Amino acid sequence: MHATGPVLAQARADRVYAEEYRKSLKAILMKEHAALPAVAQEREAYADPRYLAHLDALKVAVEAEEAARWRMVTAQAAVEVWRSMEASNRGMDRGTR
Repeated sequence: MHATGPVLAQARADRVYAEEYRKSLKAILMKEHAALPAVAQEREAYADPRYLAHLDALKVAVEAEEAARWRMVTAQAAVEVWRSMEASNRGMDRGTR
């Protein structure tokens, strides 16, 4: 868990940054079509290859975060199994004395 924590934190930071930057990118792309009505600006922004490339980057960021999160969940489960086994061992030790 000690090694997974920083990885998960970085993955989460990358995902949040990508989600927030998506809004800025949309505004930048809409501004490039300022002469169009707002709905058309939005359509052009969503269809722009830069926006689509950013969505792919966001997908990668979410995937990395989820992979790190599941590594953390697995490590936590392993600790819980160990704790349960140790508690059982202590109970057996008490029973044999």
